[in-house]
Amino acid sequence: MSNEPELIETAGARALLFRDAPSWEGRKCASVGGIEFSSCQAGASLLNSISENLRAEGFFGLLGPMDGDTWHNYRLVTFSDGSEPFQLEPVSRPHDIEAFGIAGFIPVSNYVSARARLTDTLGPAPVVCPGVSVFPWDGNEAEQLIMKLYEMSVSAFAKNRFFKPISLETFFEIYRPLFGMVDPAHILFAHSGEGQLVGFLFGMPDQKRAEKPPTAILKTYASAIHGVGHLLADTYHRRAIEMGFEEVIHALMHENNISLKRSEKHKATIFRRYALLGKML
Repeated sequence: MSNEPELIETAGARALLFRDAPSWEGRKCASVGGIEFSSCQAGASLLNSISENLRAEGFFGLLGPMDGDTWHNYRLVTFSDGSEPFQLEPVSRPHDIEAFGIAGFIPVSNYVSARARLTDTLGPAPVVCPGVSVFPWDGNEAEQLIMKLYEMSVSAFAKNRFFKPISLETFFEIYRPLFGMVDPAHILFAHSGEGQLVGFLFGMPDQKRAEKPPTAILKTYASAIHGVGHLLADTYHRRAIEMGFEEVIHALMHENNISLKRSEKHKATIFRRYALLGKML
C-alpha cells in the first residue's frame, strides 16, 4: 500500500491522509497530518468525515496528528507554560486538540519536554562507561555517518509503540538537511574499544527562541549498551557548558522512557506536554 498522502478538504479545514500508518494493537490504521483547522468545529467535522470513510474501507483506527509515521512530524501540544517554541518543536493551536476531542479521539501516547539549568545536571564527577569513548562528529563523511545512524536507530527504536521501519532512502531524506543545520559539536558518538558504534546523541543550539539564557537542545539519543545513554547525556551537558550554554532542553521524551526519569534527576522542569491521539473506528 502506498503511503503517498491524500489531501482532504472541507469548509474551514484540511488534512493529509496517510493510509499506511503504523499499526495499533496489531490492526490496520491510517493517520492524518498536516492539519489546518480554522476552528474546532471545522476540524472535528473533517475528522469525522475521514473516520466514516476509513471505517467503510475496513480500517481499525485513525491516528493523528501524524505525517505517516513517527519518523516525521507528529503529536500536538496538550499543555504549555506559554514559552516560545524551540527549534524543531511540534506546534499546534488550542482548537486543534479540541477538534480531535470532539471527533472522539483520545491520547494514545504522551510526551514531555523539560528545561534545566546545565549546572544542575552535573554530578560530582563525569559519568563513565568502561570501554566506551565519546567523541563529537568531525563534520566529515556525513553519508556514511547517516547509514550508521540508520542501522542503530531502526534497532534502538524497534520496540517503541507505533514504530514503523522506513527505508534508508527515506532516512537520508530526513536527516541530510538536519546535518547541514547544526554544529558538529552538538552531535556525539559513542564507540566501544573495538571501534563499534554503540550510541549517538543529536543536539543543537536553540536558535528559534529569542529569550535568554543561551539554551542547548538535547533532541534524541540512543544506545546499544546499558549506561551509554547516560554517558552521552552527561557528556553533552558538560560540553554545552564549555560552549557557553546555560540551560538545556530535554526534548520530546516519552512519558515512560528512562530519559524522563534521568531528566527529573537533573532537576529539569516540564514546560510542555504533547500527545499522539487515536480513535478506534
